[in-house]
Amino acid sequence: MRFEPLPLAGAYRIELDRRGDDRGFFARMFCTQEFADHGLNTVWAQMNTSFSQQAGTLRGLHFQRPPCAEVKVVRCVRGAILDVIVDLRAGSPTFGQHAALELNDDTRSMVYIPQGFAHGFQTLVPDTELLYLHSAAYSPAHEGGVHHADPALGIAWPLPPSSLPASALSDRDRGFPPLNSVEPFRL
Repeated sequence: MRFEPLPLAGAYRIELDRRGDDRGFFARMFCTQEFADHGLNTVWAQMNTSFSQQAGTLRGLHFQRPPCAEVKVVRCVRGAILDVIVDLRAGSPTFGQHAALELNDDTRSMVYIPQGFAHGFQTLVPDTELLYLHSAAYSPAHEGGVHHADPALGIAWPLPPSSLPASALSDRDRGFPPLNSVEPFRL
């Protein structure tokens, strides 16, 4: 695996090192030692999947607060997404900034998202499926979010949310507050 730092400290794009021949390839997606060598989380409490039927589906921007704050690794196993993370860490020099990267089933890249970040994505093609590793179990009492279209974030979604059908965004995600109403994470 190759760990490429993103502009937000602690976040990484993870590229697979494929070993292939005429039959296809083999690649490691997780190795305790390699993650530990980079100072990354190595214990996972949950593995989840999400499936979106239509292109333009937007999910997020979600987070979980302490004591249930979580690290995530996200990979697109079918289709393509624009994946977005937002730094919500108190005192971080990049607080309120975001990083966006395309994840798809061709490159098989992953994104490592540290605690203290909000996460969301927009599907770029129909029938898109993601695989998530979570370091903490889901806790409805600790969940929260940031509004996906907050101008303070300046996220350039490929398919503008205002142009999408209502079914492309949940009522919960549509109702999240702007960044200036979200208390920074104190980890």
